[in-house]
Amino acid sequence: MVLKLERNIFHAVIVIGCFCLSAFANSHVLLKPDVSRAHREELIARLRVITGLSNLNFETDGTLRFDVNQKSGGSASARELLSQAVQGANVIVLEDASSRSDVAFCRVVRGRWTRDGSNRPPAYVVLIDFTDFRQLSGDPEARAAFDVGWGLLHEIDHVVSGSEDAKDETGTGDCEDHINEMRLEVGLPVRAEYFFTRAYLKADATFNARYVRLSFERRDDSQTKRYWLVWDAVSVGGLTGDAQRALVR
Repeated sequence: MVLKLERNIFHAVIVIGCFCLSAFANSHVLLKPDVSRAHREELIARLRVITGLSNLNFETDGTLRFDVNQKSGGSASARELLSQAVQGANVIVLEDASSRSDVAFCRVVRGRWTRDGSNRPPAYVVLIDFTDFRQLSGDPEARAAFDVGWGLLHEIDHVVSGSEDAKDETGTGDCEDHINEMRLEVGLPVRAEYFFTRAYLKADATFNARYVRLSFERRDDSQTKRYWLVWDAVSVGGLTGDAQRALVR
């Protein structure tokens, strides 16, 4: 399972030394203390909408806490995933990576403790670029199905479930299949593809821009309705040469 997981996780190490051992007794999902109040509140708000957990919060020690019995609507699968993460064997640290060129929306990397590493559980760091999510435009339904809360859940699923992303354009991958189940539970369209594609939109010739798009869809017995997200991949990142790259991995 570890080898399977590492194929999905960007091979880098981030040093973690900002939490005391007592915090892990309460939760294994922690928000770094330097995350701004605005970004912290944005993340809480998105996760509450998705999960239906009105009391979900990050405590003063950074730990993610909630009572699964206090819920109203939301995705049962998302609640289960967060419960497994909070109670799981791995520590998941959330770090603000806004405006970093090496992070497109979200990315999970391995963590290493600065001290007492042998006495602490395995750690992973989810890098969240909050500014990337503000670069999105498109259909409201697609934007509701892809925000900072969905991006975080995608990365957490990699750690908790060892799920894999798509290797080619024939599917969305195990990880995004799990997230799509959550979208269905809250009445949102599902992500129809893992890799984004070129959007042939005209831009001012004086600007270096490359617009790309990602599709979401809602199916019923009679038709499939498609919704789109569009953004400038030069500003957000995620491109290597002319290759298609995934949004969240």
